[in-house]
Amino acid sequence: MIAESKSGISSLDLANAPTNAVIALAINPAGGLEQARLHMRRLALGHYENFSVISMVLPRRLRQDFCNVYAFCRVADDMGDEVGDKHRSLELLADLRQQTLDCYAGKTRSELFTALSSTIEKHHLPAQPFLDLIDAFEQDQRVIRYENYGQVLDYCRRSANPVGRLVLYLCGFGDPVRQALSDNICTALQLTNFWQDVKRDIVERNRIYLPLDSMRQFNVAEQQIVDGRGDDNYRRLIRYEVDRTAELFDQGAPLLNTLPGSVRMQVSLFLRGGRAILQAIRDADYDTLAVRPTISKWNKAALVLRAAADQARRTMRPGATEVSA
Repeated sequence: MIAESKSGISSLDLANAPTNAVIALAINPAGGLEQARLHMRRLALGHYENFSVISMVLPRRLRQDFCNVYAFCRVADDMGDEVGDKHRSLELLADLRQQTLDCYAGKTRSELFTALSSTIEKHHLPAQPFLDLIDAFEQDQRVIRYENYGQVLDYCRRSANPVGRLVLYLCGFGDPVRQALSDNICTALQLTNFWQDVKRDIVERNRIYLPLDSMRQFNVAEQQIVDGRGDDNYRRLIRYEVDRTAELFDQGAPLLNTLPGSVRMQVSLFLRGGRAILQAIRDADYDTLAVRPTISKWNKAALVLRAAADQARRTMRPGATEVSA
């Protein structure tokens, strides 16, 4: 049997719970701080495919806080993408925005914010990254096409960059230099996901994140994306986007050399993972309509081992400043 918590959410497996159970973390009243923290851990460690790996290299003192921040991101994401009704999504996101503002005013009423409030207070997290994320998910309900690359980057500024900024804040880094480097990596990760999921986005959500002006430049029609026809024009378009995404990863990579120990290893895993997906797209000859490029479990393990090896080399050579990525 599955025991029900006071909030009505299964205490057995939040990772595989239906979307409404995940969203309920931000709707139902909290049953206490420890229960709230437990649900955030189960959601984060069970659902996100890379989180369980990353948690192994995180300092233990940060793991609960990372789970709390991840839970906010997951709840907001589900409110935006998994409800199936744009009006209802906007209602839920509006409530999430109000709860965020209330939390910063010292008032919490749900499990999500009961857990998250202590993280916000302990690490002095600003409200803006949370509000930016909500804004991006609200935009998804209203905007399904982007005219140019600048508009896509502006979306990434709110949909992806806040996550990296929150991670840095959790690790004690709020300076503008590191934040800007992190923005490059996070934007590149978001773009990588877009180029990986072109077919899924159009079929499941009627969204195209490929800039329309780039589609015109390479003579790619919307209908061929719907039909899944990855011709030479489409492959040239994706190659163009992959190349400028790779440049963003390169621009953000110096962040690694500014970070200590396990934090560096964690960020390195994200960076390596993003670059590995780009390589998988190249290996598929840029036809992301015929196949969704992914990396295997073996490749993920190799990423961890390489990051660990880099860390070991740095430990053995204290004067070293270079970290490969």
